[in-house]
Amino acid sequence: MHSLAQFTDPAIWLAEINNGWNGIDSTRLWIAVAKIVWINILLSGDNAVIIAMACRGLPARQRFWGMIFGAGIAVLLRIFFTGIVASLMSLPYLKIVGGLALLIIAMRLLVPDKADHSAREVVEHLWRAVRIIALADTIMSLDNVIAIAAAVEGDMALLVLGLAISIPLIVGGAALIMTILDRFPLLVWAGVALLGWIAGEVIVTDPVIAGAIVRQFDVATLHRVQIAASILGAVTVLAGGRVWRHLSERGGGKA
Repeated sequence: MHSLAQFTDPAIWLAEINNGWNGIDSTRLWIAVAKIVWINILLSGDNAVIIAMACRGLPARQRFWGMIFGAGIAVLLRIFFTGIVASLMSLPYLKIVGGLALLIIAMRLLVPDKADHSAREVVEHLWRAVRIIALADTIMSLDNVIAIAAAVEGDMALLVLGLAISIPLIVGGAALIMTILDRFPLLVWAGVALLGWIAGEVIVTDPVIAGAIVRQFDVATLHRVQIAASILGAVTVLAGGRVWRHLSERGGGKA
C-alpha cells in the first residue's frame, strides 16, 4: 500500500492479509507473533490505564463490555495505523492537535458521572467510555505502531494475528488496574498525571515543534524540552481536572 487513499479500500487490506497467510511458515509465524505480543506487553500499559479509567465509572455489569470494546478498538487502531504510519507520522500539527485532545480527555476522566441507572443512560455511559478509549488510543498509538510495523515487516496477516492475541493481555491489564483504582481511588490522579505526561510528550514530538528545536539548538535540547513539556502536561491535567471536577460537583450539588 503506497497512497493514503488505498488504506481505506477494504479489498486491498484483504488482499494484503491473504497474501501474508499464503507465505507464512510455522517458525516465522510464532516468532512474529511472540514479537508482537511482547511489544504490546511493553507498550500497552498506557492503553490499559485509559481503558481502566474510562470504564471505572460504569456499573459492574457494563465494565466487562467496556473493556472488551475498548481493547478491540485499541487493536483495530493499531492495525490501521501500522498500515499508514509513514504517512501519518510526517503530517505537521497532527501530534499537537492530538496532544491537546489528550489533555482534555485526561481532565475529563476526573469528572464523576452522575449516578444514572436507567438502561438508556447506562448504555450512553458505556459508549461514552468507548469513545474516550478510541480517541485516546488513537493519539497514544502513533509512536507505538512503529515498533509493531518493524516486527511484522509489512506482513498484515501476522499483524492481525499478533494483535488479536494481544486483546486478552490489554483487557487483563485494564481489569487489574481498575481493581487497584477501586481500592485506592487516589491513584486515579496518578493515572491522569500519566496521561498528561504522555500528552506533553506527544505535542513536543510533532514534526513542526521538534524540527524547529533541533534546527535552532540540538537533539539534547529537544530531550530536555520534551521532559519539561511532559511535566507541564501532567501539572496541567491535574490542575485543570481539579477545577473541572469542582465545577461539576457544584453544578450537580454533589460532594
